[in-house]
Amino acid sequence: MGNLDRVERAQDPIPHRLRGLPSRLINGVAMSANRLVDQALGGAGLRRYHYSLLAALEEFGPASQAALGRRTGIDRSDIVATVNELAGRGLVERSPDPDDRRRNVITVTAAGARQLEELDGLLAEAQDALLAALTAGEREQLVGLLTRVIDHHTAPH
Repeated sequence: MGNLDRVERAQDPIPHRLRGLPSRLINGVAMSANRLVDQALGGAGLRRYHYSLLAALEEFGPASQAALGRRTGIDRSDIVATVNELAGRGLVERSPDPDDRRRNVITVTAAGARQLEELDGLLAEAQDALLAALTAGEREQLVGLLTRVIDHHTAPH
């Protein structure tokens, strides 16, 4: 491809039909959001799964790996690996369930709670970068609208 072709493509506007598709717009924002979040968490040496598990444990308390998977939407095989990684860093503890010795109960440690607070700050910065073009009121409205769309598509029908 020649330089002229590259310049022409860079200057080509997005077709009107594409610019107005909510699904395309949401996908484009999601790609930017994922990049920003991955960079923020990566700076702390962690990933989204780590944050999700720590957040679920902090909010709901100790849980089995199966319950964590249901709460976070993380596949069972990925839960095991993520718990192993977090336990290796001293951010969670795994102990046998007193009611069912075949099951483990995962608990966030004090170090895990501190790490989660640090990650919250990093993610707040990522959210600010993502939504920099919006006012505080517009951000609140966007979150409300997106929540309604997600709730509609995830509610039992």
